[in-house]
Amino acid sequence: MYEDKGAYEVMIILNCSSISKSYGINRIIQDVSFNIQDGDKVGLVGVNGAGKTTLFKIMTGEISPDTGEVHKSKELKIGYLTQNTIMDSEKCIWDEMLQAFQPLIEMEGRIKALEHEMAHTTGVQLEGLVRTHADLCEEFKEQNGYGYISHIRAVLVGLGFEDEQFSLPIKNLSGGQKTRVALGKLLLQKPRLLLLDEPTNHLDIQAVEWLETFMSNYKGSIIVISHDRYFLDSVTNRTIEIENKKAYIYDGNYSGFIKKKAIQREQQLNKYTLQQKEISRIQGIIKQQKQWNREKNIKTAESKQKMIDRMEKVDKVEELPSAIHFNFQSGVSSGKDILFAEELSKSYGENHLFKDIHFQIRKGDRIFLLGGNGTGKTTLFKILLNQVSTDSGTLRWGKNVEIGYYDQEQTDMNSNNTLVDEVWDANPKLTQTEIRNALAAFLFRGDDVFKKISSLSGGEKGRVALVKLMLSQPNFLLLDEPTNHLDINSCEVLEKALAEYDGTLFVISHDRYFINKIASRVFELNPTGINEYIGNYDAYNEKRKESIIEAQTPESISDSKQDYQDQKLQKASERKIKKIIGRIEVEITECEISINDYEQQLCTPEISCDYEKAMEITNYINTLKEKLEKLYDEWEEILINQCE
Repeated sequence: MYEDKGAYEVMIILNCSSISKSYGINRIIQDVSFNIQDGDKVGLVGVNGAGKTTLFKIMTGEISPDTGEVHKSKELKIGYLTQNTIMDSEKCIWDEMLQAFQPLIEMEGRIKALEHEMAHTTGVQLEGLVRTHADLCEEFKEQNGYGYISHIRAVLVGLGFEDEQFSLPIKNLSGGQKTRVALGKLLLQKPRLLLLDEPTNHLDIQAVEWLETFMSNYKGSIIVISHDRYFLDSVTNRTIEIENKKAYIYDGNYSGFIKKKAIQREQQLNKYTLQQKEISRIQGIIKQQKQWNREKNIKTAESKQKMIDRMEKVDKVEELPSAIHFNFQSGVSSGKDILFAEELSKSYGENHLFKDIHFQIRKGDRIFLLGGNGTGKTTLFKILLNQVSTDSGTLRWGKNVEIGYYDQEQTDMNSNNTLVDEVWDANPKLTQTEIRNALAAFLFRGDDVFKKISSLSGGEKGRVALVKLMLSQPNFLLLDEPTNHLDINSCEVLEKALAEYDGTLFVISHDRYFINKIASRVFELNPTGINEYIGNYDAYNEKRKESIIEAQTPESISDSKQDYQDQKLQKASERKIKKIIGRIEVEITECEISINDYEQQLCTPEISCDYEKAMEITNYINTLKEKLEKLYDEWEEILINQCE
């Protein structure tokens, strides 16, 4: 199946044609049609409940559409990562990753078995074994048989796993870690079409940036559901929006889609308005002609009506899906100084999170706290809330500081409460009407307010938490990943509310688009302190890159014989390390060329008939392969140390 693109043809690997799906009387999607081309990187967007995940399940065949068809190219391999993937395996992380290369591992076993058989075979039978061995080695090389180990390591490190974690049993991992393992295995399998449902949910910023690079270089096609707009901008070249049950296709990434959608809506609205004015004008003429009621007038009226009937009607612009609407206001004004933190430290046994933390927060600050998973960001917030004690250090609070806290896990909610009771318990002075009006602003209307908290999705719980936060009117907001379960429309409403907020913000987030919109300062938390940057995420990222470049210059190295661990902390970028890497890479290349040359020699008639020479060359090849494996191990170890 091909789609005409003018001077060249593009392979269509998947086609959805007139797909509709309902559950009972609830229509989810209707008459959805689109193509996915080879190499497409598509962002699938829409409000929560729009039908994005349903569409994924239809594409994989997990559920069937009520009407319409999904056409796939021959032997299309689809890899699907669900939003809440929980991997159930008795294996350790490394062994689970190896499963992605099982055919290569089996091929490697056959090669070794052939080599063993060749060593004990003479005569005519050896000739056939040598040829089979050479063919199998060539296929093994073409399928990256000598590089899959390093590929596994690169993916695991990229997704935030440390070398010592590779042997951890999967059954003992957290839910987020299991999702990262599942994502890593899927990436290693390299399906022709990847379907990823919120792949960045359990990744820190460094891992998301690695994934962006991986996906940008991915040779297959990708469809990704994500509320991470920065991620979508970096990765996608097409956007499909599910809105009002229908699909709308746009060329370009998320930001391009937003601009094009706004222009198209405005153009359609203008066309519709102009046409309606023209119809009204003609209808006025018809009415007037009918009032005169002469034969000539009747004919004129009929003629004008035919003009209206012949018009190609412009569709009325559909209403946008309902969106939450709210604002944050502080009830009491705080003093100019919010908080001084001095020499804070925290450890859990041998797990040292951070030490010597110093920072100050002033009224009106918009501060975002960044750092890798496990660096102690949420723990620091809980210290500020007096829920966790420090090992050392002091906190000095300013006057009239009233804290409002958004907990990404919503652990403070009573699962047995209804929505209205949950909000009312936190705000007992308000009337039920005031509570219900507040809930309605967050799209909880009618009988929805009597749902149990336990029955809500993550996104719905997030909205309830925002209702409580809005009504409490704090002047200092501590927000822990507030955009995690919100759809893009809700994220944009939250951004607007926070931008207009008259209080002070301290926010944990890995949503770079969100950080860019709101931040005035960025704190980067690490085990030995906090690095402070002025500006938003882009400014922070630019400064961080400059620091890395400065650390790589010879002037930054005070002692060429310094400890190797210090070299790692300085990004392992000394010239000595670069020379070692260069030497190893040259040796690897020479070794692979020699192996290839010897394997080609084995295939020549003069060698294949000379059994002694064939065995001599085979021994050379085995020796070179052992050397190559050691070179790869050395090369991988240096690269992994650099990543750390």
